[in-house]
Amino acid sequence: MANELVDENVVRELLRDARTIAILGAHHDTWKPAFYVPDYLLEQGYEIIPVNPRFAGQEFWGQPVRALLSEIEVAVDIVDVFRRSDALMAHLDEILAMSPRPRAVWLQLGIRNDAFRDELVAAGIDVVQDRCTLADHRRWRLPRVVPV
Repeated sequence: MANELVDENVVRELLRDARTIAILGAHHDTWKPAFYVPDYLLEQGYEIIPVNPRFAGQEFWGQPVRALLSEIEVAVDIVDVFRRSDALMAHLDEILAMSPRPRAVWLQLGIRNDAFRDELVAAGIDVVQDRCTLADHRRWRLPRVVPV
């Protein structure tokens, strides 16, 4: 059963067990969280898949930038979202169309949308709201990811 993940141990397990993270709203400006957070995650061993229609066809982190999540051809553990709270519902169908669906959708620090959360949870996808993957990874001193 899917839930909003708030328990520290459960959120830590999600991040520890993940291998592939899609970055919705990926950016090339190094000063933006949508660049330096996934850049850090890549350094920690995660496979990073950038998604942003504005930069589709370019390459970030050794991967082509996809216009849509549905263009990703591998299983994704986490969709890490760098979009405004009021823009999230526009991505709902795109997330639900992913095959296979991600284990979780992670809304970065400052991003919350309870209606969006409710739709994802009802579809069987866990949700993390208003947390930073980089900050949590560092705080928990998680080990570098070892690909399977």
